[in-house]
Amino acid sequence: MSAFPTDIIRSIGTTSGISIINITSVHGGDINQCFCVADNANKYFLKINDAERYPLMFEKEAKGLEALKKSFSLIVAKVIRYGISGQYQYLLLEWLDKDPIQKNSMYNFGAALAQMHKTPQPLFGWQEDNFIGSLQQSNIQLEDWNSFYAQCRIIPMAQKLFADKVFDKKDLADTVSLCKNINNIFPKEPASLLHGDLWGGNYMITSGGKAAIFDPAVYYGHREMDIGMTRLFGGFDTSFYTGYNDVYPLEKEWEKRISLTQLYPVLVHAVLFGGHYIYSAKEIIRKFT
Repeated sequence: MSAFPTDIIRSIGTTSGISIINITSVHGGDINQCFCVADNANKYFLKINDAERYPLMFEKEAKGLEALKKSFSLIVAKVIRYGISGQYQYLLLEWLDKDPIQKNSMYNFGAALAQMHKTPQPLFGWQEDNFIGSLQQSNIQLEDWNSFYAQCRIIPMAQKLFADKVFDKKDLADTVSLCKNINNIFPKEPASLLHGDLWGGNYMITSGGKAAIFDPAVYYGHREMDIGMTRLFGGFDTSFYTGYNDVYPLEKEWEKRISLTQLYPVLVHAVLFGGHYIYSAKEIIRKFT
């Protein structure tokens, strides 16, 4: 078990009305300390982090999960409680067990995501800023997707890379040129509720072969952003995309836009991890400049 103080964990349990009798350290991403905690009846998933370093991160994540739960017809981890205990912030969720994938699991997953995306939203953005990984994510509400993607996603990340001397002046100029061209690339569609970070590590097949989603970075955006994220690290099973298109068909040439939708998460990874993500970001920018 982790060396994290068990008295803090037990205090969180008491505050949440849970008498914790078992604590096990589990994997839960790069920046959080995560635990499976249990009382006499149930298991729970507990995430803990510094309260000052990432202000209100778990509160914002909880709000995202609650928004998804209202709109996604399969499984979203239920929020039990979030808050601050001493110097730590925490998020307590129901525990989800992994079950074997079934024949229609990924098809149904794609169909459920499409159904969520199909409900139009009035604006692009979100009620407040939140996080993607450890980075703050700007969610200014705008009427136009192209402006939102440029101003709240691409330009801020490129400026961070320029400030870190990873991008040079030409890279920044190319990014600005790309942003001026976005209007000619994406098809006009209403905003959709997005998971925002829907890669293979943020879902699992659980009870009854149903997909469960977690660790969101929600906002109202162009639905192809979620689709691009599913293709970033190897892609989902082809039946996922069949299920999606059967419910809410993607616009023609959507696959040609995949790398542009992936530019934002690639830039995020370039800021956080550097390495080949920097070169991947530059390649995508020049492709669409």
